[in-house]
Amino acid sequence: MNVLRDFFERPTGSADSIRNYEDWLMACYGRTYAETFPMQYTRKYHTTTADNMSTEWVGPRLYQAKLDEVLLGTLSPHTANVHYVQEYRYPARNGFISYLDLFKAQSNVLLNHRVVKVNPKGRELHFAHGAVVQYDHLISSVPLPELIPMIAGTPNDVLEASQNLACTNLVLVNVGVARPDVSTSSWIYFYDDDMPFSRISFPRTFSSSTVPDGASAIQCEVYFSRKYRPLNRPPEEFIEPVIDGLRRCGLIREDDKILHRSAMHVPYANIIFDLDRAGALSTVHGYLDDLGIAYCGRYGDWGYLWTDTSFMSGENAAQQVLDRITL
Repeated sequence: MNVLRDFFERPTGSADSIRNYEDWLMACYGRTYAETFPMQYTRKYHTTTADNMSTEWVGPRLYQAKLDEVLLGTLSPHTANVHYVQEYRYPARNGFISYLDLFKAQSNVLLNHRVVKVNPKGRELHFAHGAVVQYDHLISSVPLPELIPMIAGTPNDVLEASQNLACTNLVLVNVGVARPDVSTSSWIYFYDDDMPFSRISFPRTFSSSTVPDGASAIQCEVYFSRKYRPLNRPPEEFIEPVIDGLRRCGLIREDDKILHRSAMHVPYANIIFDLDRAGALSTVHGYLDDLGIAYCGRYGDWGYLWTDTSFMSGENAAQQVLDRITL
């Protein structure tokens, strides 16, 4: 009953009283629910605390229940599905990368060209293999903490701001099981501290072509961040703890045959909307705007972008360049 009582007694101050994400959660859900679920998940998924985060990223991601829905939830285990993702599309064959097949066919993509220096005065790009090329207009999706140090002559305050932008990095543990019915879910969230993963997904439910016949795949996400929770051991050391967690929660049975186990490190995952982000991002973006360097994508905009909004971000950046040309 604490959840219900706290919901009725939750603070109802003005919008000005919401200083951070924790204040927002308390105002929406009350203390018991806020501390038990979203605040706990924030520590696992965002690697920092709710009182250190802003609310700019929330949007439709957290449902704000109405009173009658809260009352129904106290009486019945069966409630409406209010998750912000109600449907999604996934390629029947060849995985997510096949979305890019048409772009690949109509684009000139140069591989093994790693930018190491940008000279905005000479409009030059310097590559790791020694090549130097001229550019007329530059649009970058390079993560801002990497892009800014590459730019010749960047002031120290801008460099410092770029390094203050926080982002999670991800250890992704992949497990293959010789059973097709591991789960009917697309993904599941784990709040418990004794489970190493924050979220797991099941590629077979996206498309049966992602796995061999009679098998399932489980992808487990374990989050870290350079700023708040540095990764201090090889990704492979997470494989067995993750498999142990999958057994303890019942997704893998003791007699299941494990067909595959591997781990990889993804250096850029989710943007952390900590309280430093807004000021640091304003400084970095203002500097790039002054140089005429456009930016796009999750790590150029430094925002919580999904696939579709990432494409739109690229289109918007291209339009900005076209607008400059026509002026």
